[in-house]
Amino acid sequence: MLSKIIYSTAVVLATAAVILLALFSPLPHRKNHTTPRLALSFYIQQPQVGGSATHPAAPPDAGALIFHRTLTEGPTNTSRIVGKAQGFIIPVESFAHSAFNIIYLTFHTHEYSGSISVQAKNIAHKEKEELTVVGGTGSFAFARGLAVFAQIDREMSNLDAIYHIKLHLEFPNRSQTIPG
Repeated sequence: MLSKIIYSTAVVLATAAVILLALFSPLPHRKNHTTPRLALSFYIQQPQVGGSATHPAAPPDAGALIFHRTLTEGPTNTSRIVGKAQGFIIPVESFAHSAFNIIYLTFHTHEYSGSISVQAKNIAHKEKEELTVVGGTGSFAFARGLAVFAQIDREMSNLDAIYHIKLHLEFPNRSQTIPG
């Protein structure tokens, strides 16, 4: 009889312990699987050489456009320079979807150092272009996302224009927070 009482008490205590542990245990730590995101805004300017803007040597009907521009924080050419934009684009119909059509945005600031590759396959020469970010290096390693190019000076030709660029980046292979 005593053994039955001890056994029953042990079962009741064990059951109570399981119920109490279930009610008062801390929740398991959940890992935050959100992809780090970063939004940047800057401007592509004509480089200034000797007080005047340089113009591309290629005529408008050329087979390829190779360019080198300056990236600034603000819309004026006196704004702080944050990097450069370079590209090689073949506007010919047969190469319109070529993998060669890439714009490289390179940054050299205290916050960011590295480059972003923007695919320029489907440029329609609209006032606003949404292009795909396909990768990056340095601070922008493994970047993916969207690059929105908008011409801000409508009176200039496309070759001389100033563009406002908004980058919306995601970093799927990173778990830490991105500065900025």
